[in-house]
Amino acid sequence: MLNIAGIAASAGVAIAKAFKLEHPDYTVTRREAADPAAELARLDDALAKSQQELEAIKERTLQELGEKKAEIFESHLLILNDPELLTPVRDKIQSAKASAEFALDETASEFITMFENMKSAYLKERAADMRDVTKRVLTHLLGLTYVNPADISEEVIVIAEDLTPSDTAQLNRNYVKGFTTNIGGRTSHSAIMARSLEIPAVVGTKDVLEQVNSGDLVIVDGLDGHVIVNPSEDVIREYTDKRDNHLRQIEEWKKLRGVKTESKDGVHVELAANIGTPNDVTGVLENGGEGVGLYRTEFLYMGRTELPSEDIQFNAYKTVLEKMEGKPVVVRTLDIGGDKELPYLNLPKEMNPFLGFRAIRLCLEQKDIFRTQLRALLRASVYGPLRIMFPMIATLDEFRAAKALLLEEKDKLKAEGIQVSDEIQLGIMVEIPSTAVLADQFAKEVDFFSIGTNDLIQYTMAADRMNERVSYLYQPYNPAILRLVSMVIEAAHKEGKWAGMCGEMAGDATAIPLLLGLGLDEFSMSATSILPARSQISRLSRAEMKELAAKALQMQTAEQVVELVRSIEE
Repeated sequence: MLNIAGIAASAGVAIAKAFKLEHPDYTVTRREAADPAAELARLDDALAKSQQELEAIKERTLQELGEKKAEIFESHLLILNDPELLTPVRDKIQSAKASAEFALDETASEFITMFENMKSAYLKERAADMRDVTKRVLTHLLGLTYVNPADISEEVIVIAEDLTPSDTAQLNRNYVKGFTTNIGGRTSHSAIMARSLEIPAVVGTKDVLEQVNSGDLVIVDGLDGHVIVNPSEDVIREYTDKRDNHLRQIEEWKKLRGVKTESKDGVHVELAANIGTPNDVTGVLENGGEGVGLYRTEFLYMGRTELPSEDIQFNAYKTVLEKMEGKPVVVRTLDIGGDKELPYLNLPKEMNPFLGFRAIRLCLEQKDIFRTQLRALLRASVYGPLRIMFPMIATLDEFRAAKALLLEEKDKLKAEGIQVSDEIQLGIMVEIPSTAVLADQFAKEVDFFSIGTNDLIQYTMAADRMNERVSYLYQPYNPAILRLVSMVIEAAHKEGKWAGMCGEMAGDATAIPLLLGLGLDEFSMSATSILPARSQISRLSRAEMKELAAKALQMQTAEQVVELVRSIEE
């Protein structure tokens, strides 16, 4: 028996035979092609076949997983038809008499290398997408055979170096009970898709593909991040019980869908969800969400060749507000920059984009982009309780400038005879330490705070959360972080305002007792975390957690805080 540790990427336990999904050898050797016209025809044929495959995968993904996941394959289709890729490929075939496969492989490799050397996580993902598309076309050019994941017809655990978006989208949930990969993290395409498919997954094992043979019995523990190979009968029984207990727990959580979120001593808090597209609202409602605590509007701008129009944005915001049926929706205005880029804006490259020209800074300079979004939001405001939130606010002047633009557009719309709600709440994301420290002054002017812990932690600890070498400093339970969170909540309450949180910390089982004790009013998280969080909060006393949080604020290290929280579970 072998126990391999990895990263728990999608919750659950799966037990089945291993199916090794290995891509064929795509090695291309240079050869001179005697007939460039014939090579161009071969290229066009391979591109056409790849186009058909991608359109079929996109359609199936749209039907089974929704628009957001299908966008991945829309970007693949854009790459497949991108003149910046295809023009140099055709030039090499004609001028250098290169074979179609060599010209494609060499050109794509240049782009992939360029993207991989960039700091932006968004562009690094673009490299993975280009590699996926290139392999698809090479499969046809080289006449390779590849076992399509969609052809799997028995219950298996898929074992792979990595799963491309194409691979993952084609997994049949009836047969693929789970998967595990050598590489990847919780935010990789494969992990995100696994959670959407609701199949257990463990990624980042480093060597599971080398350690497992097809046909081996494998257990994937997506709860604790372990892969057990050829387990004993006792271990099989242990994990069968663990799987069954998890499934029973899910059924118990489902009973809480329509229940108000209250602590054991009767204190109500709001459990909301983070979404990226209107299609995500279904998951919010199915999991009993009491609102949308973060609508990331940047996804409206990404995967396009130009800015979305006012009407496109209005329809998206209106759809979300209508679908939420009177529940509040917090919409974050455009948050581009850092790890999210829009190629069509042609923004200059920066040494440190996370600390650069991004979010509200970009919007206040490129006011035409900002005004279009504000108009769309204001027009949609009559369809439900809208809360608008400005990201990356560092100074009061930035908030005042953003608010002034919004009020200008509101007046213009009213002058045009367009109805706008007068009940819109206006708030900010607290993700910069200076804002947290000055929260008492901000609280006099905003309607609410939403604490963005993902960035607040990395800025406070001076540790890039994308950098594995300093990942140990990404400490949500560090007393310094807790003190900043406490300052923000206290400042809000002093002025009669509410404070929420929309970072990963809000759905963290270790953090929830502390946040409840600190007085957090709204917890916004991934939709699938809502019911477990509701169950946990119902077993906690706000009064007792207040005492726990007070102790945590006086501690010296994150480890001490974790031990303190664990002590209440014993």
